Amino acid sequence: MTHPAPYPIGTPGRPWGAEEKAQWLSRQRRQRSYEEDVLQRIESLRAAFDVTEYGCLDYAPDRYPLYAVRNRDWRDGRPHVLVTGGVHGYETSGVHGALQFLEQRAEAYADRINLLVVPCVSPWAYERIHRWNAYALDPNRSFHANSPAPESAALLDLVAPYRDRFVLHIDLHETTDTDESEFRPALAARDGVAYEPGEIPDGFYLVGDSEDPQSAFQQAIIEAVAQVTHIAPADANGEIIGSPVAAPGVINYPLKKLGLCAGITDARYRTTTEVYPDSPNATPEQCNDAQVAAACAAIDFALEQGV
Repeated sequence: MTHPAPYPIGTPGRPWGAEEKAQWLSRQRRQRSYEEDVLQRIESLRAAFDVTEYGCLDYAPDRYPLYAVRNRDWRDGRPHVLVTGGVHGYETSGVHGALQFLEQRAEAYADRINLLVVPCVSPWAYERIHRWNAYALDPNRSFHANSPAPESAALLDLVAPYRDRFVLHIDLHETTDTDESEFRPALAARDGVAYEPGEIPDGFYLVGDSEDPQSAFQQAIIEAVAQVTHIAPADANGEIIGSPVAAPGVINYPLKKLGLCAGITDARYRTTTEVYPDSPNATPEQCNDAQVAAACAAIDFALEQGV
């Protein structure tokens, strides 16, 4: 029986303090450009959409403006729809899928919904291809009052005026091989607990809300995405990432209790997508297309219900 090597930072069994977090931060390197990959594409959307800066991350010496995109001519009586991407910066198709949705499909809904899209919630992590922010915090466990994660706090402030008006929120994510090779081992080391290896599902799946699963809504998305890429099967225990499969390609979490992004509104329809970009059976283009298909299917379903 083999045992995973200890994470290279910290002492096994002891949570990180300031010294260990500083050591971790010193290892992070910029690997891609938020300006080139994201902001330039957002800038090109100004001809068709309203683009607003809703906050700014100050991780000295770097500063990252945060942008939201909305369709013009918001009107009372139309359903409010929220699409978010890049809560975890390393999950590339979450960001590029949101941008592709804006570029290719969003205008078709402009006269039926009030659409708000935040393509990259965590730009510092996007550039470093990381799950955490610069404070070694996971923004997707930090969506709650007095959040210590500035990415999460800024998004909460943005949606606060419309929180009870949203009918739909779809949050675009990925599950990658690095979840097991880096991010879950780092989490265990940071928290001073033993790392228990898991299994990465091969394919697309959804995380719904265990408090209000909305099964028909989740299945409508799965059926649409299945036309683009394959759906993750359950493992030998009938689970995906340790949670029971509620329906093909669907598991459920208590979104609000866990401080997850998909729980930040009171929308009737809430879900988190999970694409698997490391699959030998999927390309980056398919992953982006799957995110777009999921967003469109979610909106179509909500509109068909007459919300």
